[in-house]
Amino acid sequence: MTTFDFSPLFRSTVGFDRMQRLLESAQRADEVNGYPPYNIEKLEEHAYRITMAVAGFAEADIDIEVKDGVMAVSGKQPEPSEERSFLHRGIAGRAFRRSFQLADHVKVQGAALENGLLHIELAREIPEAMKPRKIAINGLAPEQIAAQAA
Repeated sequence: MTTFDFSPLFRSTVGFDRMQRLLESAQRADEVNGYPPYNIEKLEEHAYRITMAVAGFAEADIDIEVKDGVMAVSGKQPEPSEERSFLHRGIAGRAFRRSFQLADHVKVQGAALENGLLHIELAREIPEAMKPRKIAINGLAPEQIAAQAA
């Protein structure tokens, strides 16, 4: 796989350390481990869904944790109580941990496990103070505005 060197980009910038770490960790994470596979869907303007293929895992085997803007999904199956002999083992049952960096104001709404797929619902909730607002132009001089306010 092709690797990218981001150092020339960050030589001429100041204060973008977090972005550099994000780019490097994203590149490293996908190179090291592609398990379990996942999809990220945009359902609406502010609604998203992450779907992970977690065949063989039960709800009790999966943990979802959000801390400091990072959502970590981990899974670990309990040790089997009986010895089993496989002729072919193609379903991975190994433990995993996959992290997702969440953008500002993105909240986890809920999760559901259905037919071996873990669906995690996300929504962007922008605070009122940060939403764009329209300022009406009333055509009055500053003195007239001050007089109306008084």
